[in-house]
Amino acid sequence: MHNPHDPYDPYVHVRGAREHNLKGIDVDIPRDVLTVFTGVSGSGKSSLAFGTVYAEAQRRYLESVAPYARRLIHQVGAPKVGEITGLPPAVSLQQRRSAPTSRSSVGTVTNLSNSLRMLFSRAGDYPPGAERLDSDAFSPNTAAGACPECHGLGRVHRTTEELLVPDPSLSIRQGAIAAWPGAWQGKNLRDILDTLGYDVDRPWRELPAEEREWILFTDEQPVVTVHPVRDADRIQRPYQGTYMSARRYVLKTFSDTRSPTLRAKAERFLTSAPCPVCGGSRLRPEARAVTFGGRTIAELAALALTDLAALLHGSTETVRVLTEDLKSRIAPVVELGLGYLSLDRAAPTLSAGELQRLRLATQLRSGLFGVVYVLDEPSAGLHPADTEALLAVLDRLKAAGNSVFVVEHHLEVVRGADWLVDVGPGAGEHGGRVLYSGPVAELASVEESATAQYLFDEAPGPARKVREPHGWLQAGPVTRHNLRGVTAEFPLGAFTAVTGVSGSGKSTLIGELTEDLDGVGRLVRVDQKPIGRTPRSNLATYTGLFDVVRKVFAATDEARERGYGVGRFSFNVAGGRCETCQGEGFVSVELLFLPSTYAPCPDCAGARYNPETLRVAYRGRNIAEVLDLTVEEAAGFFADTPAAARSLGTVLDVGLGYLRLGQPATELSGGEAQRIKLASELQRGRRAHTLYLLDEPTTGLHPADVEVLMDRLHGLVDAGHTVVVVEHDMTVVAEADWVIDLGPGGGDRGGRIVATGPPQQVARAEGSATAPYLARVMP
Repeated sequence: MHNPHDPYDPYVHVRGAREHNLKGIDVDIPRDVLTVFTGVSGSGKSSLAFGTVYAEAQRRYLESVAPYARRLIHQVGAPKVGEITGLPPAVSLQQRRSAPTSRSSVGTVTNLSNSLRMLFSRAGDYPPGAERLDSDAFSPNTAAGACPECHGLGRVHRTTEELLVPDPSLSIRQGAIAAWPGAWQGKNLRDILDTLGYDVDRPWRELPAEEREWILFTDEQPVVTVHPVRDADRIQRPYQGTYMSARRYVLKTFSDTRSPTLRAKAERFLTSAPCPVCGGSRLRPEARAVTFGGRTIAELAALALTDLAALLHGSTETVRVLTEDLKSRIAPVVELGLGYLSLDRAAPTLSAGELQRLRLATQLRSGLFGVVYVLDEPSAGLHPADTEALLAVLDRLKAAGNSVFVVEHHLEVVRGADWLVDVGPGAGEHGGRVLYSGPVAELASVEESATAQYLFDEAPGPARKVREPHGWLQAGPVTRHNLRGVTAEFPLGAFTAVTGVSGSGKSTLIGELTEDLDGVGRLVRVDQKPIGRTPRSNLATYTGLFDVVRKVFAATDEARERGYGVGRFSFNVAGGRCETCQGEGFVSVELLFLPSTYAPCPDCAGARYNPETLRVAYRGRNIAEVLDLTVEEAAGFFADTPAAARSLGTVLDVGLGYLRLGQPATELSGGEAQRIKLASELQRGRRAHTLYLLDEPTTGLHPADVEVLMDRLHGLVDAGHTVVVVEHDMTVVAEADWVIDLGPGGGDRGGRIVATGPPQQVARAEGSATAPYLARVMP
């Protein structure tokens, strides 16, 4: 028994945890060991590891920070927990769902760029007479270092008359300037040109060249009084309008908008080319003139990290200290299987797993001890060959005197744990309990555990009959990233798995599958990006179910009597929503030195709607109560409403019955977002042949959920469609009809097709990193 007066407590004691779906749980977790949290998706593992343990550790740390400094740090607030004792400081390494900016790179994520810039600043070879530069002058992200022409982006975006006006036979009124915005803003620009004296009804090609040039490319922004002439029955008041040329509008939209749709539209009217001034190096001439070992900083940043480390050696003491520091920082990145990356590789092109491992490598180098590392599925995106290296790294963190808490589904990582906390038994309302906390082997006796069924039963599943394709789809030859003239053939009407170690070129290859290829009727990409970036987006709005629900409420006798239409039941527009919280359901309370806290709206108490709207009921429930139903409950409630039942049925089919209809998109994991996208796709009538592309669909899924997902994907193929997945889970690959294995390594050592054929054939392939792991699970 632990003595409460002993300054060192060997356990973290959690009492009364109620975060999200946790049902007031108590659990003791040992320190200084590798502890893995398991359970089906949505069971509450992350709520325990991140929402409770890590959140409380961060809250305690921030209590010690000066109040003024605390205002500058994002604070998560106090978790719903009775008490936690024995808790050391914690470091969180989560798979961030937010997309990094285009200026973020491997070098900035790992801080390796800082070390390389310091090397060039202090030990670089300068031209005769040149002044020494500060390290900032070697960064494209600072005013001191960025190329003035491209502002440190390395590429310039330009446009032409042909791109902006694809059909010169049209007049401006008919929409000749395709790059202009639609709706009111486009009409506004047209009316301004009319007021300025330009002929908006004459075909574009007949306008004088100097007028066309000014309309499309001027940097002037004249302001004029516009007298619009539009609908005869509407009063149109004069207003002050500011003109913006088509080029200026497109460039401004491309650089400033946060909408992926608007950005993609603007991109259609632009050509992108390496900056003619810096040649794509992103730096000023002064920085480009400095070399180390005969190479510029841009040339070294473009090398794979393994090659960069081989070039770093110093002659003087200063150079030796700086190069040794750089090499010691590169070593853990290489150890985690990421040696194929270069420092200038843009962060948005990295997978979530690669990003998390880069942050893990940085922590390895930090030398901290006595802390709790809380990791979110570090094996995500990892080939089985790299999982062994990951386990070695986790053991090193533990050996340095740290506690390692890992939320994980990968069975090899689970088997490598010292301690297991299994949460469940189901998801959402059916989970939230700790089924077991103890050594791995003893989980076998816990009958309720879904994890135990898969962890101790290593027998391969029954052999599947390989489907005969009804045609072939050819992609390539592809020369992009590390693929060099690669041509791949994908069977139509079959299930294909694309495999290979991280960085071998899998995502690049399937990125070449487009609707333009012969044999593709319709293309659907199902990725793990969020279904929405604000709490206003949720499962019901994304799948279209909310439209059906609002129509049902608008059709009730009470709604008709009051004259309420469908819009009345939306929380996104004025009318039916609560105006105090603008339909959010909560209000932000700024507490200055304490974390901003979100409290239920004082007027609607979190219901999102005003009292008049909430008086309308359908089968005894108002609209807010319906949004609070789980998918499972809603399926029974709307059983006789065909449109709602079909939508809910597909969400149930992909194993998401535990989610609430109004659950904000911001609370969903990447795996949940991907399955909601798949469900919304499944509910559509599929007449034409469709090619489904899924990038690592089993990431974040418990083996029990993987089975559910696979049933749906096989159902699509049986219905005559084609499914292509990029996958690391060998049990999924073993169920495929066709496998395309890339490799043999990552980066420059990858980019080739090593083996192709049915799984049984690929499992015997020589020189394939995938083959030995696939062979283990083959029937």
